[in-house]
Amino acid sequence: MPELPEVETYRHYFEATSFHQAIEAIEVEDRKLLTTDYATLTETLVGQSFAATRRVGKNLFAFTDGGHTLHLHFGMTGDLEYYHSSLPRPRHARIVFVFRSGFNLGFICPRKFERIGLVSSVEDYLKRKKIAPDGLEITLEQLTETIQKRKSPIKPVLLDQSTVAGIGNWIVDEVLFQAKVHPERLANELTPSELEQIHSAIGFVLRTAIEHEANYGLFPRSFLIHAREWDASPFEHPDQHKRCPEGHADIVQTRVGGRATYFCPVCQVIP
Repeated sequence: MPELPEVETYRHYFEATSFHQAIEAIEVEDRKLLTTDYATLTETLVGQSFAATRRVGKNLFAFTDGGHTLHLHFGMTGDLEYYHSSLPRPRHARIVFVFRSGFNLGFICPRKFERIGLVSSVEDYLKRKKIAPDGLEITLEQLTETIQKRKSPIKPVLLDQSTVAGIGNWIVDEVLFQAKVHPERLANELTPSELEQIHSAIGFVLRTAIEHEANYGLFPRSFLIHAREWDASPFEHPDQHKRCPEGHADIVQTRVGGRATYFCPVCQVIP
């Protein structure tokens, strides 16, 4: 699923390709992907141009020069593709913004979990959906206040978008590894030092992922992500990725809160 780093990459792509071009039409292959009815969407946006964006967690908001706000959620496998109208429509581009410039922006929806529609206000949308501050913007005080109220293991607490927006499964594992906190440590029992380490690790992991445009294979070797099953990073030895990056022990794979979880049994212990 696209998480904060991927959506931030999409945001940069959107800005680099699709700003200041009048929308001539919106082609929708499957209207179930719309959270606003098609007639309203086209009546509102045709003739407008995209002029600014904002990302909060996994949510991308695009603002038009006419004062309207479009919300894009990338579901499980969503993406964007900008292309000239003379070329074939990209595969799975089920929603296409046709610009008068002769170029199009395709919203790629392979599994149809993606959604797009108008919102009246970003802040109202976030409040209604109970979405916490973005992972790159949340303060230590905000994070601490939310976590200390929870009696669940810290991993599912961090996965909850009402705790912090934009961090999913692999990111939480990485954050907890970098912070040296066991994923089953109870949230309300974390010390001020551990909370500070988690807050710092969230920013560090997200900034690293954005720097590398979410290309996991380019992440530093000190990252736990290389132990995950789907990582294709090259290693000198076939079993190298199974070890803790610090060489302390084999990485443990288990389930916490129903999610596949990776951690180091030496670096991350429950006191």
